[in-house]
Formats: sequence, structure tokens, C-alpha cells
Amino acid sequence: MDSIDKLKNIFADFPTVGQRTAGRFVFYLMRQPKNQIDELVNTILELKNKIKFCSFCFNPFEGQDNLCSICKDTTRNKNLLCIVKKESDLFTIENTKKYKGLYFILQGNLLSIKNSDNLNLQTEALRQRILHPENFLTSRGLSEVWSEIIIATNPTPEGISTSVLIERAIKEINKDNSIKITHLARGIPVGGELEYADEETLESAFEGRK
Repeated sequence: MDSIDKLKNIFADFPTVGQRTAGRFVFYLMRQPKNQIDELVNTILELKNKIKFCSFCFNPFEGQDNLCSICKDTTRNKNLLCIVKKESDLFTIENTKKYKGLYFILQGNLLSIKNSDNLNLQTEALRQRILHPENFLTSRGLSEVWSEIIIATNPTPEGISTSVLIERAIKEINKDNSIKITHLARGIPVGGELEYADEETLESAFEGRK
């Protein structure tokens, strides 16, 4: 396999990128000067070497601390927790500037991680953050409790199945029903992705959650 086909196959593995688009990427890069290619390569290496994941929500960030800027922000509502599938969903919700609580990133859904131990690991990680948030958040006091947990998975069959599993896990540790569990309203089309929802639609889904 030559270098063109090899790079095309690498790009084709990217989300939503097919062989035709991957080919365009390769031929575009071939026309760029070497210094721009070097900059791209170095930036990718920096991404891999410098980015780490928040010890509470698993949000990727660059810095010296263990917590991302959202989890460190003392103005955030430490009683609200929003559970999302992936990092891009978090960024999409943040862009609405309407949600001021904390997050937890599942890093996958039932379909993508059901054949491994990752699902159990993520469920247990979520349980620990619900039960003992003070172990992960230095700005949160022992007296603070969760008032609401929002399950914001995609309205796809896999997202709905994941939502059911996550809600079941939360209810096991919420026997007194002290924590309100909600889901986003169906402003987002069934089968759609949070990542591609416009801000107005996502804002309506948050406001109508139940």
C-alpha cells in the first residue's frame, strides 16, 4: 500500500468521513508547503502529549491541574449534573450558555462499549461521582447534594438504551428519590445527534426536560 492509500484509509476512519472526502484531504495536503505539514504534524503530537482528561467529568483539557476549567469554576451549580455521551456533546451544550451545572462524559454508548468492560467501568465511575463528589471536586463541600441529574444522551436507539441503563444505575443509589432524574425534551428529532442540534433547539430541549 502506498502512502496516498495509507493516509486515505486513516482519514476514512474519522467520524463522518468517507473514502471520497478522505481522498480530498490527502490531495489537499499534497499541495501544501512542507512547513505547513510540519506544523500540522507537531500540533497533532502536542494534542496527544499535552491533553489530559478531567478527573471528575473526563472532559479533555490542557493544564497543570486534575480538573478542567468547568469543574474548577466556583460559579457553576455543583448540585446539577448532566450526563452526555461524548466531548462534542458537552461543547454543544456549553455553546448555548444556558446550562451552568457540571458534566459527566460516558465516552461511548451501549452499542459501542457493550462488548467490553468499559461500560461497567464508566457506570461505576458515575456512581462514585454521585455518591462521593467531594473526593473529586475540591470546591464542593460535604453538605452539598445533587438536586438533579440530567441524562442527555442522543435520541437514537443506542442512546435511548444507554439512557435506560444509566437511569437504572442511578436509581440503585437513589432509593429515597432525593435526586431528581430528568431527560431532555424531544425538541431534538428522534435519531438525531446532540452534536448537530442548533442552539435554539437544544435550549428548548433543556427547558422542557422532564
